[in-house]
Amino acid sequence: ARERRSSPMKVTCVDKANILRSMAFFRNVYDEVGREYPEVEQERVYIDALVLYLVQRPETYDVMVMENMYGDIVSDLAAGLVGGMGMAPSGDIGEEAAVFQPSHGTGPDIAGKGIANPVATILSAAMMLKWLGTKHADDRAIADGDRIERAVRAALGKPGVGTPDIGGEMSTGQLADEIIQSLS
Repeated sequence: ARERRSSPMKVTCVDKANILRSMAFFRNVYDEVGREYPEVEQERVYIDALVLYLVQRPETYDVMVMENMYGDIVSDLAAGLVGGMGMAPSGDIGEEAAVFQPSHGTGPDIAGKGIANPVATILSAAMMLKWLGTKHADDRAIADGDRIERAVRAALGKPGVGTPDIGGEMSTGQLADEIIQSLS
């Protein structure tokens, strides 16, 4: 069960400040920015401890801030925790703009076979709608993003639904069609 906290979210700084000077600088910047948001719970964790904690208790993390190399490693680990790269949406979010895409790469080993998992792409679109809705105070966009997430959950909850990467036998199109049907 998710821990209940008094703050709206927790932001975790992930670094190796005990070994690398650049990471000590990174942590100092995190602390400086964090002072501007006293309502947000803050935590600092070394990267090697974080990968253990993510496997043991992933539900205790809301937002993690880290440099790119650690982010690449942790995002792959987190994708493994939810079923693989085909299940992992992502959003690179700035103050004014954002980019939403699956966490995975191109998958040249499965290109043209029709077995790529479309879930990460679909969930990235849902994430985009929710971000746009929040940014522009558009409740309908937020609701549509939530609706897509529910449809993915409903489709994947049915026996036998899935592409080969998650133990199913469906094609990319068949799984996408199943999710579309779950939208109604």
